[in-house]
Amino acid sequence: MTATARRFTICLALLCISECFTALSASAKPAGTVFTDPDHADDDFLIQGEYVGEMKQDGQPQRYGVQVIALGDGKFDAVAYPGGLPGDGWTPPDKITGKGVREGTAADATVKLEGLDWGGVKRKGLIRKGALAVLSDSGEEIATFPKTKRTSPSLGKKPPQGAVVIFDGTGTGTDTAKLIDGRVSEDGLLMEGVTTKDAFGDALWHIEFRLPYQPKDRGQGRGNSGAYVQGCYEVQMLDSFGLPGKQDDCGAVYSVAAPLVNMCLPPLEWQTYDIEFTAAKFDDGKKTSNARMTVRHNGVVIQDNVEVPKITPGGPQAEMKPVGPLHLQNHGNPVRYRNIWVLPKS
Repeated sequence: MTATARRFTICLALLCISECFTALSASAKPAGTVFTDPDHADDDFLIQGEYVGEMKQDGQPQRYGVQVIALGDGKFDAVAYPGGLPGDGWTPPDKITGKGVREGTAADATVKLEGLDWGGVKRKGLIRKGALAVLSDSGEEIATFPKTKRTSPSLGKKPPQGAVVIFDGTGTGTDTAKLIDGRVSEDGLLMEGVTTKDAFGDALWHIEFRLPYQPKDRGQGRGNSGAYVQGCYEVQMLDSFGLPGKQDDCGAVYSVAAPLVNMCLPPLEWQTYDIEFTAAKFDDGKKTSNARMTVRHNGVVIQDNVEVPKITPGGPQAEMKPVGPLHLQNHGNPVRYRNIWVLPKS
């Protein structure tokens, strides 16, 4: 099939499903305020995030990582991981889960945390001035975990020789010539609901994305999008920060495989997907092997050569084919993208 024919087929498919996307977007209205700029978020945003430190346990220093998740109106969930954060020291399944409530506003705010560890023992903490203090039963501070900010090692990765740049990586580029329905925000970032004009087979994809901050929303309504490789195999994008990581959470091959580890960073942090994709193979129109993919989320392997035997509904390509476009889903949430490129393997 010629490049012109491929583009025509993709455009026709998009027209056929446009009504479906419109209905989906309308049904995904957020429950609360949606923030797309970290400089204009609420007071809870300053507290949400990751904290790392050491405390003595049985006389020996033990490293811990803690994820604090904003739920709106000064309420928080907290998850503490012995050994370090997910993807950086923690070995499942042991963890401490708890809740907290903010008192005060902005820089003077404090959050009192209470939770239970994997043995049912009550634990207490206090967040203030950019650090999490671990408290004894009597309220004495026994350890301090400073707030930390992780950055993907592949953030800003430049396209290698032979790669096709889909959208510029500077955050200020506005060229959407390679995209159908390409839209750019005022700050030069690619908006959701776009599809590449060209189709690709076996390839390495690099995608940088930023999820909005929606503290009062839950589940599939909280920062939802997806990278549909070949227009039909979805790697989920979702604000799953602090969640267990299931088949519909961030990093999942949607409804096929949960991520090996939930590497989702807090909302409004730039994140990366590096997807090594092997297309399904066909002989005289009959499929002889399923598609496979390895996915690195923020530099950590979360899908390891996973076989993908079925498509994800809602993409512009309704059946498996040797080639297909990349589609970035519009699920009604303002997810942003930059630095997207693909290195074809054939």
